[in-house]
Amino acid sequence: MFKDKTIVIGVTGGIAVYKVCDLVSRLKKLNATVKVIMTKSAAQFVSPLTFQTLSAGKVYTEMFEYLDHWDVEHISVAKSADVFLVAPATANVIGKIRHGIADDMLTTTIMASTAPKVIAPAMNTNMYMNPVVQDNMKTLKNLGYIFAEPDSGYLACGDLGAGRLTDAENIIAKLEEVLNPYKPLEGRTVLVTAGPTQESLDPVRYLTNHSTGKMGYAIARKAVEFGAKVTLISGPVNIEKPDGLLKFIGIKSADEMFEAVKDELDSIEIVIKSAAVADYRPISVADNKIKKKDGNLNIELERNPDILKYIGQHKGDKILAGFAAETENIIENGKRKLVSKNLDFIIINNIKETDAGFGTDTNIVTILDKYGVQKDYEKMLKDEVAKEILDKIVEISSQK
Repeated sequence: MFKDKTIVIGVTGGIAVYKVCDLVSRLKKLNATVKVIMTKSAAQFVSPLTFQTLSAGKVYTEMFEYLDHWDVEHISVAKSADVFLVAPATANVIGKIRHGIADDMLTTTIMASTAPKVIAPAMNTNMYMNPVVQDNMKTLKNLGYIFAEPDSGYLACGDLGAGRLTDAENIIAKLEEVLNPYKPLEGRTVLVTAGPTQESLDPVRYLTNHSTGKMGYAIARKAVEFGAKVTLISGPVNIEKPDGLLKFIGIKSADEMFEAVKDELDSIEIVIKSAAVADYRPISVADNKIKKKDGNLNIELERNPDILKYIGQHKGDKILAGFAAETENIIENGKRKLVSKNLDFIIINNIKETDAGFGTDTNIVTILDKYGVQKDYEKMLKDEVAKEILDKIVEISSQK
């Protein structure tokens, strides 16, 4: 799996160091060349000799140790890496990396390395959830660092929560993903719509819905990971734009989204419409703020264009997926929408379910295709749902 690949592992001080011994052993059995750098704190938990034995190579601990040959070691080790892993990664070293502090062999080498970098955090759950640590990790992710997210459970300190070093299998899978990226949609053009729309009543107020865009943005990120050229058309959300997009188009109203979709459609091969578009808009928009008066206020509404139906009518050989956010007769309503909009498949969810639908990080969905193949999923993170959706796209693409 890792033949001819060099994995540099930075080991920092935490009780989870013992798990990295097993990780190094497994990587060697997978034919990787493993180079280990240990901090002084890490050496308090496991001796360098242990890692030297398991890696069958020198373990680097000191910046200024005696050299038996001329070599600027932190540079040579950095250059040798095909991937640089930090495991376990403490809050301290994550903070150092984020702020560019290079004060020991590990942090100096990682600053000198141009290889992809994977960080596997392990720490007390309160430390892990601390806003400072979360901000440090968020910044590193935005800079392209890849995280092998920690597991939840009982920690060495007795606390229960997130912060436990993830299993060796998960770290190895992440390294495999980095070294041998799975890009089944390489070069394919994908259009994703996300978020809500806003339909103005006056200069102050608008009609909208509870969509936060989390699902659509997760799909856009995953499509980029799959190698696609992604255009994201988004309503107003409070989410950072995914890295690696071909194009980002920000809109507010359903009409603006409709025009943006029409402009892009001819150059797109795959459309995933996850935006929650308002079905109706006020017939007239007041020039000035509508003032409060006695009695009720009646607002007359008119239909917005049906964007998904338009795409279905003009899709040709494009792959088209849509969403059905339902509150009753979930599957029946989803099936009707699948047929009436001419979709290849539909993602159906009951927004009344706990931890599903708008505003949550998780979702519970059913994917139904035009051939009647139905798959029901348990609660998953929206990133995981996005992968299932993209896997379905890949499956359909292979059949065309």
